[in-house]
Amino acid sequence: MAQLNEGLVNLVWGKTTSMDTIFSRWTQGFVFSQSESTALEQFEGGPCAVIAPVQAFLLKNSLFNSQKPNWRECHEEEQNHILCQTLTDILEMVHSINSESYCLVTCLREKTSEETASLPESTAETSQLDQPAALAAEELGFERFHALIHKRIFQSFTEFKDAVWDQHSMWINKCGVLLFLYSVILTKGIENIKNEIEDVEEPLIDPLYGHGSQSLINLLLTGHAVSNVWDGDRECSGMKLFGVRNQASVGFLTLMEALRYCKVGSYLKCPKHPIWLLGSETHLTVFFTKEMTVVAPESPSAQARRVFQTYDPEDNGFIPDTLLQDVMKSLELVSDLEYVNLMKTKLDPEGLGIVLLAPFLQEFFPEQDLKAPESFTVYHYNGLKQSNFNEKVMYVEGTAVIGFEDPMLQTDDTPVKQCLRTKWPFIELLWTTDRPPSLN
Repeated sequence: MAQLNEGLVNLVWGKTTSMDTIFSRWTQGFVFSQSESTALEQFEGGPCAVIAPVQAFLLKNSLFNSQKPNWRECHEEEQNHILCQTLTDILEMVHSINSESYCLVTCLREKTSEETASLPESTAETSQLDQPAALAAEELGFERFHALIHKRIFQSFTEFKDAVWDQHSMWINKCGVLLFLYSVILTKGIENIKNEIEDVEEPLIDPLYGHGSQSLINLLLTGHAVSNVWDGDRECSGMKLFGVRNQASVGFLTLMEALRYCKVGSYLKCPKHPIWLLGSETHLTVFFTKEMTVVAPESPSAQARRVFQTYDPEDNGFIPDTLLQDVMKSLELVSDLEYVNLMKTKLDPEGLGIVLLAPFLQEFFPEQDLKAPESFTVYHYNGLKQSNFNEKVMYVEGTAVIGFEDPMLQTDDTPVKQCLRTKWPFIELLWTTDRPPSLN
């Protein structure tokens, strides 16, 4: 039996000596709501950093990879199937980037003294721990839980997938969320994660408040444990800061951008599927729709805006004219020096030494690919019972109207809408419930 190593514990929890309080909030399985059969419940604050991404990928499978006519109806056997499929998908995504093997973390069930006494003396000592199984019902503290950890290494994806499915009862039991998180981390590799995190002293789970870091969220959304939400890597004061490398399968929007603390790049704002994690200061929820037109392929002007902004890390809306040639090369525009100098004169007629984003787009990408105003059905998920009407975890359904400003349609300026306006500046949400959904 291989025990969980100290490096993993430090990476996840930090070096705090007592973790039982925060740890107890994370000791839950992937449990489906009694009121919404494809929605996962979150019992206490903290593990949304794992549960919400899993919920987002689970919705992707329910909405777009399933042949079922009603995506909201799911029987117990189907729940096991879609949960294991979702966990496998995330683990495969993490492995595909730079991992050499798959790792499945399970927890051994501790035998009772009666069970041990019934064994032959020669095997009683070595059989103190049973084979991997669901955790015993009694409470386990931080130290005891980690003493029962077992790692299984697989080279074959087929064998690994079979093992994930064989352990389906483990995922829904008491420590399923943590066991999945550890499986993701060890499949990715501790050193690979440390190479991507901006501050390796910052643990993936905050030791004071218990919430997951942005690195943890990005790891589960993209397979990269980078600390930032912008597109690509940036240089800042001689330091290389890692951002999101590719278009994500499901996206991420945050209230922190509405409050001007950060700016999410297009790889997370414009994912492959119309599903977004919504981040508040303390919690993660999920906003989604079945309408694929809202995640249409990136237009040339949108690509140009994204590339331009990588050379404008502080989001000033302009770049020094010395970087114009680099931007034009990145966009595969004509970039010989004589032509670039001509464009500098045209784009900066006053000789200020800067190139503004708007004139640049107008010159090279005049089409904006604007679509006619449209409305579509949307849903919001919040896994915390206390944040739902009548404390029942259910999707809140509504209608989104985007693309134009109409005073007749203006609704309350809720945190959910503030968050969504970082992607759609003009969006109104008409919910079917009297109470709008909560971001917390």
